[in-house]
Amino acid sequence: MTRRPNLAVVGATGAVGEVLLGLLSLRQDVWGEIRLVASPRSAGRKPVVRGEPVEVVPLTEAAFDGIDVAVFAVPDVVSAQWAPVAAARGVVVVDDSAAFRTAEDVPLVVPEVNAAALRIRPRGIVASPASTTLAMIAAVGALHAEYGLVELVVASYQAASGEGRLGEAALREQTALVGGVEIGRQTGDLRAVIADHGPFAAPLALNAVPWTGTLADGGWSSEELGIRDESRKILSLPALKVSATCVRIPVVRTHALAVHAVFEREVTQEHAQEILGDAPGVVVYDNPEAGEFPTPNDVVGTDPVWVGRVRRALDEPAALDLFLCGDNLRKGAALNLLQIAELVAGEPRPA
Repeated sequence: MTRRPNLAVVGATGAVGEVLLGLLSLRQDVWGEIRLVASPRSAGRKPVVRGEPVEVVPLTEAAFDGIDVAVFAVPDVVSAQWAPVAAARGVVVVDDSAAFRTAEDVPLVVPEVNAAALRIRPRGIVASPASTTLAMIAAVGALHAEYGLVELVVASYQAASGEGRLGEAALREQTALVGGVEIGRQTGDLRAVIADHGPFAAPLALNAVPWTGTLADGGWSSEELGIRDESRKILSLPALKVSATCVRIPVVRTHALAVHAVFEREVTQEHAQEILGDAPGVVVYDNPEAGEFPTPNDVVGTDPVWVGRVRRALDEPAALDLFLCGDNLRKGAALNLLQIAELVAGEPRPA
C-alpha cells in the first residue's frame, strides 16, 4: 500500500485559498497532511480544513519539506519566485498565476479537456488557465471535439472578484457611495461621486468597464491576449483565430461570456445542445421561452460551467453563438487547481 500524498496550499488565506479550503472539506479525501502556507503576516491563523483547525505557516523553503503536491493561489510575482523553489525540492506545483501559462515546457491543463497534457512536465510545474478561459473552455472543447474549431470571437463580462478581495471590497464601497445618489446624464457624474476607482480602470458601480489586465501591443489587454494564447494551447490549435474583448461588470462573483464559435463543418442547435449536455463539467440551461438561461446570480457557488442561448449563427451555418457563466473563484480557479492536483495524487508513487 502506498502512502497518501501530502498537499501544500500556498496562498491559503486569500480569496481563492478560502474556496480551496472549502472544497478540500467537500471532495473525496485523497490527501495525507494538508499544510497551509501564506505570507508571514497571515502565519498563525487557523482556518478549518476537513473539520479541524490547521495553523498557517509562512512561505519559506522549509514549508515544502515532506510535501508531494503544492497548489499555488498567489500573485504572479510570488509564483515566479517560489514555484521553482518548490519544484526543485521534488514537489509537483500546480499554479494558478499567469507566470507559467505560456511557457512551452509547462503544461496548461483543464482536466475535462486535456488531462493527458499533465503527463509531461519537465519543470515539475503545471499551470491552470485564467478564470475567464476556464469559464468557457470545457464547453468549447467539447464542441471542438465534434465539429473542429477554427475561430472564436469572445466578449467577457467579468466579476469584481477577478481582482481578488480588493476588487470585491471596492465594488461594495462604490455601490454604497452611489446608493441614493441620482446620477445625471452629464459625462463625469459617476467619476465625481466615485473618485477612487480602486483596482478598476473606471468606476464599476452602475457601470461597465471595457478593460481588464494590463496594456499590451496594439491596444489589446493582457487578459484579452491571455484568452487567445490559453485557448490555443489547451486545445492544441496554435493557429486558432481568437478575438476577445474583456469587460468588468458590477457583480461580485462569476464571469460570463458571449461566444461566437466557427467550426469546420455545419452545426445544428439541437446537436450542439446534446454535445454540451454530455460534456463533463458543463450544465446546459437553455430555454429562453421559459426564462431559462444562465446568469452570474444562478451560477455563483456551483462547480460546472453553465451554458445557454445556444443558437446556430444566422449567417454562418458552421457557427454557433452561446452564453456561458462560470464561478471565477470555484471552477475558474480553486476547483481546477484541485482537479489537477488530484490527478497528480492518483499517479503511482513509492511507499
